[in-house]
This record gives sequence, C-alpha cells and structure tokens, in this order.
Amino acid sequence: MIKYIAIASAATMLLLIRQTTTEPMPIAVTNSTLLAFETAQNNYKNFCSSCHGEKVEMFVDRQWKHGKTKPDLVKSITGGYPDNGMPSWGAALKPKEIEELADYILEGIEKGSKYSFAVKPKSNVFASAELIVKLDTVASGLSSPWGMVFLPDGDLIVTDRTGEIYRVGKNQQKTKVTGGPAVLAEGQGGLLDVELHPKFAQNGFIYFSYSAFKTEGNDKLSTTAVMRAKLVGTTLSDQKIIFEAQPYLKTRHHYGSRLEFDRSGFLYVSVGDRGQHVPLLPQSVENDCGKIHRLNDDGSIPADNPFVKKDKAHGSVFSYGHRNPQGTALNPTTGELWEHEHGPRGGDEVNIIKKETNYGWPVISYGINYDGTVLTPNTAKQGMAQPNHYWIPSIGPSGMTFVTGNRYPAWKGDLLVGSLRFKYLNRCKVQNGKIVKEEILLQNLGRLRNVQMGNDGYIYVSVEDPGYVFRLVPVPVK
Repeated sequence: MIKYIAIASAATMLLLIRQTTTEPMPIAVTNSTLLAFETAQNNYKNFCSSCHGEKVEMFVDRQWKHGKTKPDLVKSITGGYPDNGMPSWGAALKPKEIEELADYILEGIEKGSKYSFAVKPKSNVFASAELIVKLDTVASGLSSPWGMVFLPDGDLIVTDRTGEIYRVGKNQQKTKVTGGPAVLAEGQGGLLDVELHPKFAQNGFIYFSYSAFKTEGNDKLSTTAVMRAKLVGTTLSDQKIIFEAQPYLKTRHHYGSRLEFDRSGFLYVSVGDRGQHVPLLPQSVENDCGKIHRLNDDGSIPADNPFVKKDKAHGSVFSYGHRNPQGTALNPTTGELWEHEHGPRGGDEVNIIKKETNYGWPVISYGINYDGTVLTPNTAKQGMAQPNHYWIPSIGPSGMTFVTGNRYPAWKGDLLVGSLRFKYLNRCKVQNGKIVKEEILLQNLGRLRNVQMGNDGYIYVSVEDPGYVFRLVPVPVK
C-alpha cells in the first residue's frame, strides 16, 4: 500500500514523497550537510531569487530549456546563457558552491515530482494510506459539472458550466431544470456554483453564481453574478438577481464564484480578480474584484459588514486581496469560513477568512508569472495575512469540503480539495486549525472540479471533460 512518509533530506527539509514501504527511511544528517544546505539556500537567495522567485519550488516548476540534470544545472550556473538573460556565476561562486546550489535546485525538482502520475486508473477501486474506496457513478454525460448541492429528498442538483442545470435522482436519472440564468460560457465563464438557502425546505430558495454579460458599444462585457430562484420539481421561478460584481470587464477568466452560507444565515460570494491585478483592483475596496462578499439572503448588505460606512467602498466586501477563489467551506468544528484560491505559477493558497482582512494579492505571493519572471519579490508584508497553507507547484485547486459523519473515520475532520492541474483529490489533515499533512487520493482520475459531502454521509466528486459525478464508497478491508 502506498504510504506518504516524511524523510530527512540532505537539505533537512521534510518532503512528503511516495514510498512503497510501511517503515520510515532514516537518513543521517551531518553538520557538513547542514552547512552545505545553508550555503546553497543563501546563494540561491542572493544570486537567483530576484529573477526566479524567493522559493526554489517556484523556480523548478518550469520547462527546462537547457536540461535539469545536475551536470546541466552546473553548466548553466557556471557559464550562464547571456543571450537568454541568464548570467554566468562561475566567477562569483566556487565550484563546490555551484555543485551545492545544483543539489538544492534538484531537491526542489524532486519535491515537485510527487504530482507526476504516469499511470491512469485501471479500476474504480483506489487505496489510500488508511482507507480503500470505490467509485460509484452518480451522473454522466456532462461537460464541466461545476457546482453540486443536495436536496432534502436526496436528489442532487448539478450545474454544468455550459449553462445546463440537472436534477439527478436514483439510478443516474438526470432531468434538466428550466428557468436558469443566461450565461456567457466563454473562457472560464459559464454557469458556476449552486447553493441552497438554509431554510430551503420551507422557502424553496436556491442560488446560482454565473458569468453574466452585457453589450456596451462593440464590446461584450461580463462579471460574476448571483441569481436566487424558487425550485419546484425541475422548474425555477421567481428569479431575482441579488448580486452583480462591479465593474463588468472584457476578460473571460478569474470569476471565482463559490457560494457558502454561514451558521447565521449570511451568504458569502467569492469573486476573482478577473485578471486585473494591474491596476491593483484586488487591493481596493471600491470595486468587487478579488474579494469575498457577505450578503443577506436577499442580496441586501448586512449592517455590520466592515466597509459599510467607508466612503466609496462597496458595502458587500468582507475581505480582499484575493486572486481567484474557487473553493469555500465552513469548518464544522469552528464555524469559520475556509477558502482556497489559485495563485499564478505557484502560490495556490488556503485561507481562513476574517472580517476586514487583506490577503495580499498581488502585493505578496508565493507564485511567479507564467513566463517565469518574478511577479513580486515579497511573500509577506505588514498588514497582509499569510495563508494557512500554500502549494508550490500550483495544483489548480477547485472545490473543497470538510469530511463529516462516520463513514470515513480515518478522514473525519480533514479538508478535501480537488486538483484541476494534476487530476486528483487532495486530502489535508487538519489539527488545531492548521494543515499539517497531505495525501494524494484518486490519482489521475480527471480534472477534479468539485468535492462535497452528501446528505447521506458520502463524499461526492465531480470531474470534467468528460463530466462525471462519483460517490466514494468505503470498502471493508478483509
């Protein structure tokens, strides 16, 4: 059985790697090894970080034009490639220091390799360190099943980014729901999340987030919007748009768009930066981009929102400095809202959302630009919150839920996050409000768009292109 074990590396970093063993592998770490690591770390910071990012893991998540073996790296560091902007460090560093720096970079590459899954699943049974689960198909014939929510009778409502809404009953019976919003299904836009009112059984209210659009002159503009409607059977009525993020923009990405009610009945709406980090829209509370918004259930603004009385501020803003939040979930123990968001290349984050808090984007980030250049030299700044957890390289997180109930005792209380980029389910072990350990589940299943706990106590995941919804059923160990 595959286990994830911590090993002490030459760099004294605890790296989670896959080992086909049940015993830890002891490695002696000498004082000379520690000194070599410290020297390499300092040299990377002094000579490399200004072009390649503060963390070596940022640097290694790239296409290696000149190779990534140790001889390749030694050659690049020593002689450089001046025509491509890579200076020579052969005169500034001793040969031993160059070798140590190459080892330091190789270690970062090894850390990133844990996400490489060459083999596709051969069955619907998946083994983890503590559980074996099989996947039951709940729904098929979808494109990008973005949002999922469970009705009191056990039926599942699924939103497809193409604009379709489905009600899924027993035996994979899938029926289209009519009366949904008109969406702009371009780029990352379309029909996105879905959420029930906490008193759905009494009022029938259901909420949809989506990319709304309008035309101004020759331009088609779009934004993140939320519609509330009443659901009866497979028909929506009494539609009302309760939120439209401002401004409408030409871009077709970073809509954010997760919905979550808290225990007091407030609705939280995540909105991405819409690709507008220059100018710094996420850093201003006078627009809706790159924010978590807090609304009453009818879309009105709660009187105790943090910026209600600030001149020119948008009263719905609860927190700011976000990039593209595509996961929200209430911690069942504390009631706190947890959120994750896409970084650029590296620096995907998990945050615990606090009132009036600035989460830093794009002033601070653990990621770099997609072209490999440094986005910002800062990973921390006074007055800006640090993430609870971050991923380098980026896993492309989407959807998240806390494991509740008794069907998965080894996972109870853990946070589950879907990975779009590496096509797996990420299990985060949470202790005292911190992510302390991770495990890769459902390797290479597909672009995992969402994960939710069902009313029946089972975990449900959705994958896209082709689109499926699966239920995770624990398999008794014989």
